[in-house]
Amino acid sequence: MTAEDIRNLFDYNAWANHRSLEAAAALTPEQFTRDLGSSFKSVRDTLAHIAAAEWIWFERFHGRSPSAMPSDLGSLDYAGLAARWAELERDWTDFTASLSDADLSRVYAFKTMKGDPQEQPAWQMLQHLVNHGSHHRGQVTTLLRQLGAKPLNVDMVGFYRQRAAKANA
Repeated sequence: MTAEDIRNLFDYNAWANHRSLEAAAALTPEQFTRDLGSSFKSVRDTLAHIAAAEWIWFERFHGRSPSAMPSDLGSLDYAGLAARWAELERDWTDFTASLSDADLSRVYAFKTMKGDPQEQPAWQMLQHLVNHGSHHRGQVTTLLRQLGAKPLNVDMVGFYRQRAAKANA
């Protein structure tokens, strides 16, 4: 895995996050927060979980080991969540832009939220974060369908196709 591969993954991650948020924008506030019995109850709670995980992993890359999710993410309305996520995206864009291939082998020591010590190379942590988001964006797609809303394609192949179409335009 190269630093360019990681930047590409994070470009995809941001694109897919934007599309999930865009699809959720069509929901009423009640629909956005409706408990649908999923692992994170609502569309808002699932999106907040993705954003919180991005924050936690970012913190770990900067020598901090949070012991809890950011408390405010689960109570934000759509606009507030989108604004917080935009900040996280800028942080990740700056961070991944600074990475070299050699940086990806660096092993980071951190504690899980339960306090268990862990060590992992950067490339594994970064790859996991994008995969984690993909998993939960799939849940958001299901929740949107349950609410009668139209989800947007967040498949990686859609990202590549859209990128290629823009390059050829």
